[in-house]
Amino acid sequence: MGSETVSHEGFVLRIGVAAMDFARIHAWLAASYWSKDIGRERVEKGFRASAVCVGAFIGDAQIGVARCVSDTTRFAYIMDVFVPEDHRGKGVARAMIRELMAHPLVCDVDSWYLITRDAQPLYSQLGFEVFQHPQRFMCRRKVK
Repeated sequence: MGSETVSHEGFVLRIGVAAMDFARIHAWLAASYWSKDIGRERVEKGFRASAVCVGAFIGDAQIGVARCVSDTTRFAYIMDVFVPEDHRGKGVARAMIRELMAHPLVCDVDSWYLITRDAQPLYSQLGFEVFQHPQRFMCRRKVK
């Protein structure tokens, strides 16, 4: 799959796995609280299986990433949203999420989901709200 580019003020967004700097993405995610110590091969496998992924760039340097897993009809799950601290507060994450949600493959999805520890203010600006019935949500984790 190729990539497409969308210009923003101060950075560009590139859509598609071909544009991603997996060395950089792996470093970010392996240090994150949600994917601590994940291997690079698992990062790439996850991105390649995603419906849409987007990276933010200044020149050739990637400054952000986000991806969406979806059945392209009823649900979409936003994950692995990451912007390094020196680029936060500049609208990078907001632009990436908007681009994900507007992508033709998933723009008509019924329900969008995500999990965040501390970015509720960002996501509420984009129409997300606290899940109304969290007791209905279930999870099964791999035993290590």
